[in-house]
Amino acid sequence: MRRREFIKLIGGGVAAAPLVARAQKSSLPVVGCLSAGTSSGDARLVAAFVKGLGEAGYQEDKTVHIEYRWGDNQYDRLPSMAADLVRRQVAAIAALSTPAARAAKAATATIPVVFTTIADPVQVGFVASLNRPGGNMTGVTLLSVEVGPKLLELLQGAVPSATSIALLINPTNPNAETQLKNMQEASRRLGVGLHVLNASNVGDLNAAFAKMRELQIGALIIGQDVFFNAESAQLAALTLSHAMPAIFSLREFADAGGLISYGASRADAWHQAGIYVGRVLKGERPAELPVVQSTKFEFVINLKTAKLLNLAVPQGLLNAADEVIE
Repeated sequence: MRRREFIKLIGGGVAAAPLVARAQKSSLPVVGCLSAGTSSGDARLVAAFVKGLGEAGYQEDKTVHIEYRWGDNQYDRLPSMAADLVRRQVAAIAALSTPAARAAKAATATIPVVFTTIADPVQVGFVASLNRPGGNMTGVTLLSVEVGPKLLELLQGAVPSATSIALLINPTNPNAETQLKNMQEASRRLGVGLHVLNASNVGDLNAAFAKMRELQIGALIIGQDVFFNAESAQLAALTLSHAMPAIFSLREFADAGGLISYGASRADAWHQAGIYVGRVLKGERPAELPVVQSTKFEFVINLKTAKLLNLAVPQGLLNAADEVIE
């Protein structure tokens, strides 16, 4: 072979390599991953999702490609992102929060959707029933909205002197009304005064804590919301600076200095969602895949914070906790 022909052959092979790689990538099934959160804030959860996909037989960028879409805690971005995934004709959509699932439901009635939600998926209209979803949607429910009254019970147990408790909710959250209703019923049952405060951005948080001081609030429950999840460290810092005993469903809150966290494991929910997406890619129909009810809960008490707040947490609560931070 002549030198010129050899160089031409090699050069052509090198030039073709990226094209081959792109062709191989384009031939992979594509999954849309839609989250109301942020890429950095959800990094741990994404790892759990990808692990679930792997357990179902799919490796990212080897046997499946994932198109990520992040709402950055702004719910109004989700509908256009869901519509874009539909236009791209993805094989399935993982809608990994209640707002994301609502956007996916509005965008398509044919592409399989695997959701995670803190609400009852039957009540919010995602599925016909938990055992037989019946449409193009199935997934995992953390039932965190229903856990709300449990948060009140635990907080009252830790701070029995608190006769007036605040509930911080994001009024733009689709579950805000349900959360409020559940908590009002629980507060009446327990004989505790409940003050509702709203926050949907960082500026609102400072105003809410100032209002709590004005109202002489004794303790705080932080409602279920993606924005609050993203600001869990900031919320913990605010509770400390305002000497406010508080409870939240996210364990990162207690890790960052919040008094108590109790709730379903979001990482476990995303992991289960990854497994379900893998099963859908293999041909199983969402209509026949029962909704998974998350049963992995975490109860964490930050004893260091309790001491800073001069709280004597009852030994019974300490014994019940999965972890006590000392």
